[in-house]
Amino acid sequence: MANRSEGFDFELIGFPGLPPKFNIIFSIAMFILYNISLVSNGSVMSLIITKEKLHEPLYLMIANLAFSNLFFDTVTLPKFIAKYWFDGGRISFLGCFIQVYFVHFLAGFDCYILMLMAFDRYVAICKPLRYSSIVTYRVTMVACGLLWLFVALLTFLNLLIFKHPFCGPNKIISFFCNNSTMLRLACDDVNTTRETLLMIVLVSLFLPLTFIILSYVIIILFIFSINHSKGWRKALSTCTTHWMVMTLFFLPRVFVYIANYVKLVFSPDLNVFLIFLHSYFPHLANPIIYCLRTEEIQRTIVNIFKSKTGFEM
Repeated sequence: MANRSEGFDFELIGFPGLPPKFNIIFSIAMFILYNISLVSNGSVMSLIITKEKLHEPLYLMIANLAFSNLFFDTVTLPKFIAKYWFDGGRISFLGCFIQVYFVHFLAGFDCYILMLMAFDRYVAICKPLRYSSIVTYRVTMVACGLLWLFVALLTFLNLLIFKHPFCGPNKIISFFCNNSTMLRLACDDVNTTRETLLMIVLVSLFLPLTFIILSYVIIILFIFSINHSKGWRKALSTCTTHWMVMTLFFLPRVFVYIANYVKLVFSPDLNVFLIFLHSYFPHLANPIIYCLRTEEIQRTIVNIFKSKTGFEM
């Protein structure tokens, strides 16, 4: 690897079929996308940190999710935008190494924080009288911290890809470096590494997804069991927000992993679009969904607006 990979640069391609005349328009769109993510996720974080009434377990989880989303976009999008604005599409071996780590670290953390949010909804709906004693702010802080640490350690295994030499084409058909694209560029046998990475995917993606599905199956069964109670509609409504977020995050991601596992062949542009869909679209949608569907955040925003403008609603 030292002879063939040291000093080896990669080139980020994005959509290989994009006509050059659309490069500026596309780069501006990506710049706008990044700024929307920056403002929306940053605003959600600021609200939750600065407003004491939002210092509750669920909002702490939402703040962690917003930070992870914003961090992911910052690690990947500015470098890709620079490809069009400053001819900065090349990324060093070390830069790619760092991107691979943080891309998989932050995506893995999203999976587990969504799992923690599913557990929060399970306790809130199925064991409401014990909620305040089980899901405390302190316990949630510790749980989030342990998740950051666990996923950070687990992600080091993703760096196994860099034990392989890279001597062939250096074009990365994506917005950023990740294991699926890097495996295609290695110039020796990667079967053992591919199997190891598959096991990591099972732990970082499908394990929390299984727990999430199980949690919501129990919640739905519980809701149907109280369908004659006035509280069942409210219980169902509190889950809707999380179902939307989790569907946006998991559905395209699971589809991509299963498609890669069964070796479905997509066109390069479709493959890049699927990566874009599961990597960035949830980061744009999450703050909007939480602001529109979470009453406490809504009230906080309205109160801030009224205090700044003097407008009475």
